Amino acid sequence: MTRRDPAAVETPALPAPRLDRLADVTRALAARADAHDRAGSFPADGLALVHASGLLTATVATRHGGPGAGLADTVRILRALGTGDPSVALISAMTLFVHAAEARTPSWPAAAYADFLDAAATRPALVNTLRVEPELGSPVRGGLPATTARRAGDHWELTGRKIYSTGAVGLDRMLVHARTDEDPVRVGSFLVRRNSPGLTVDPTWDHVGLRASRSDDVLLDGVRVPVDEVVALGAPGPATPDAVGGAWGALGLTALYLGVAEAARDWLVGFLHERVPTGLGAPLATLPRFQSAVGEIETALTGAAVLVDALAARVDAGDPDAPRQAGAAKLLGTRAAIGAVEQALQLTGNHGLTRANPLQRHYRDVLCSRIHTPQDDFLLTAAGRAALDRHPLAAKDTP
Repeated sequence: MTRRDPAAVETPALPAPRLDRLADVTRALAARADAHDRAGSFPADGLALVHASGLLTATVATRHGGPGAGLADTVRILRALGTGDPSVALISAMTLFVHAAEARTPSWPAAAYADFLDAAATRPALVNTLRVEPELGSPVRGGLPATTARRAGDHWELTGRKIYSTGAVGLDRMLVHARTDEDPVRVGSFLVRRNSPGLTVDPTWDHVGLRASRSDDVLLDGVRVPVDEVVALGAPGPATPDAVGGAWGALGLTALYLGVAEAARDWLVGFLHERVPTGLGAPLATLPRFQSAVGEIETALTGAAVLVDALAARVDAGDPDAPRQAGAAKLLGTRAAIGAVEQALQLTGNHGLTRANPLQRHYRDVLCSRIHTPQDDFLLTAAGRAALDRHPLAAKDTP
C-alpha cells in the first residue's frame, strides 16, 4: 500500500449534509428496518443512503474540507436516523463521534486521517473505537486491556479479542484500544484497516435489540499496524476527562433513542385512528382515556427532546456547565423513551407484541439505551455524591 507524505496531505471534497432530506431518509430507512431486524443483517443499503445524503461526514472539520457540524445538528441527524432504523443510526453515530473528536482535538496521524477522508468522499467509510473485552468489560470502569501490541521493526502486531464492536463487518477503520508488551507498559489506539491479515469478525451478535447493528466480536491475531498509525500512545492511568466528548456521546445517543420512541408514538397514533371496535363504533382515538395516554407520551418525549436540544446548543456555544449536565439528560431522556414505548404497549396489548407490527421492535431497540456509557448507576452515584459534597457538613464526614 502506498502511503502519502504527511506534509503533502490534501483535503478531499466532502458533500454538505442534506438536513432538508432527513424526513425522506427516515422514511427510506424505516421501510427496510424490519427486514434487517428479522435477518440480523448488516444494513449496508441504509448506510449508503446516509452517506449519499452527506450525513455520515457531517462532523468532519472545515479545515479538512468537511461541513463542521456541531452537536446540535448531530442530535437532529441521529434522532431522524433513530426514527427510521436505530441500527443504522448507531453505526453512523460511531463514525460521526470519531470525526467530531478529531475536529475538536486532532490526534490521528495526518496522513492516516487524510487517507480515511479520501475513502469517505466516495463511499460510506465507517470507523469505530473498539474498547470492550470479555474480561475487562468497559474500560470506563477501570483496568488495562488484554489486547496486546508487540513491536516488530516498523510495525506493531496486535493480538486479542474485542466484543460488542458495533458495525464490525462494515468498518473501514478500527481504533483498537490495546496495551504494549513493553516494560513499562503503554496504552493507546491502533488504527486497524479493513481486511488486514489476521483480522477476523466473529458473528456472535444475537441480541434482542439493534440486531442489524452487527455488534460482533473482532479477533486480532498478529494484525500489523504501522508505527505511524497509532493514536495517543502513552502511560496507563486515568485519562484527562473529555467532558465535551462525553456530552456528544450522551446527548447524541439519547437523541437516537428518542427517535425510536417517536417512531413508536407515530405507529400508536395510527393504530388508534384505525382501530374501530364494533362495540364502540368509532376509532379508539376518540376516547378520552387514549387521548390522555397519548398526551402523557407526547409530553414526556417533548420535554426530553427540548432538554437534549437545548443542552446540545449550549455545548456548541461553549457553555462549561452544559457537558456536566449531559449525563442527567441522558438518564431522563432514555427513561422517557423507554417509558413511552412501554405505555404504547400497554395501550395496544397483543397488537403491540405481534411481530407483524413494528411496536415490539421499537420496544426491543429502545431497551438498548440503558447499556450505553454512562450507565444509570454511574450517573446516579456521581450526582448523589456531588449533591452530598455540596452540603456544609460534608467536610466533617471525612476521616
